Amino acid sequence: MIAFFRHYVLHNFGLKLLSLLIATFLWFTISRDQQPAVVAIRVPIEFQHLPGNLEISSQTIPEAQVRVLGPERLVGQLRSTDVRAEIDIAGAQAGDRTLDLTAQQIHVPKGLTVEQVVPGQVHISFDTRMTREVEIHPRVTGNFVAGAQIAKLLVDPERVTITGPRHRVETVDAATTDPVDASGTTVQATFVTTVFVSDPLVQVVNPVPVRVTVIMAKTDANGH
Repeated sequence: MIAFFRHYVLHNFGLKLLSLLIATFLWFTISRDQQPAVVAIRVPIEFQHLPGNLEISSQTIPEAQVRVLGPERLVGQLRSTDVRAEIDIAGAQAGDRTLDLTAQQIHVPKGLTVEQVVPGQVHISFDTRMTREVEIHPRVTGNFVAGAQIAKLLVDPERVTITGPRHRVETVDAATTDPVDASGTTVQATFVTTVFVSDPLVQVVNPVPVRVTVIMAKTDANGH
């Protein structure tokens, strides 16, 4: 019995103990990694296949909260950019629409599953796309020497093309430049700036630098 114990137990005891410790560590690590975990991630909803004649006219694009289930190791490495919520809107028409959002429309990395999606429906507004030209109104600020005032403003180009949802584009009277500081100008000066539309759903088509020329004139004793 003693010989058996020495041969099968004590022989290479150090290596056997090391192997046992390694096996225990690996079992613990693998077991921990496979423990289920859940995380909730907020992701923007992507609308796929928008018809070419339509624009999304909702002021804000809704987000989805997605509960993702999987092994703790994979869940711990998950980033918001790894999760995508997609709704196919091919065939959509102008007007207010209610669209379903289910787990089948959520894409997550392999090994993870979608447990819940909130909201289950989203409301979105569509409008036909409209493109038209509007005037560019310059904004000029500054402190000028006594006896001088702005007599004329020249803008090049004078107009710009804008596009967006029809009912939003129709309400735009003009595009505006970033403020131009003409302080110190006594006769004439030209400034290069950019143009924009205050409505975030309306875009400037092919924006180009805008040249604003400030022409000054002297005032009379009465300030005219």
